[in-house]
Amino acid sequence: MRALRVAIALVLAASAGVALAADRPTPSGLPVPRYVSLKFDTVNARAGPGDDHRLLWIYHARGLPVQVVAETVEWRRVCDPQGGLAWVHRRTTDGRRMVMNLSSDPVVLHRSAKPASRTAALLNSRALAALDRCTKGWCRVRADGATGWAAANELWGTAPESQCR
Repeated sequence: MRALRVAIALVLAASAGVALAADRPTPSGLPVPRYVSLKFDTVNARAGPGDDHRLLWIYHARGLPVQVVAETVEWRRVCDPQGGLAWVHRRTTDGRRMVMNLSSDPVVLHRSAKPASRTAALLNSRALAALDRCTKGWCRVRADGATGWAAANELWGTAPESQCR
């Protein structure tokens, strides 16, 4: 009987530990992973969370969508559309959502969230667009004065799962 109580106590303690780990808030209080965009034309990408870490590269793309996959109070580890992982300072990111066409072909922006609807515009290869919202596998985006709907799987910056391994 005592062994059974000990076993139950161990199972409950282990499950409580898992629940605490899953419910642990991030420093920002926001979920990880999540998408943000780069706020400036020039953003330093570092090997670790701090100015003392090696500079890996410099982003030169204001509005580039990136996925936050880890964070500290001041730094965000981001995954970029090319699959690169680096740390950027939190002040260099913007909560506004952007998406990118990674295909070599233009993405059709439809007038409504239906594949048979008329074409509103085309989103060129490597082009950025502001993300308004997504619903049922379709996303409403804005770019260069045009607004339309594209299939979510045609745009980088919409998938809920982590994009970098």
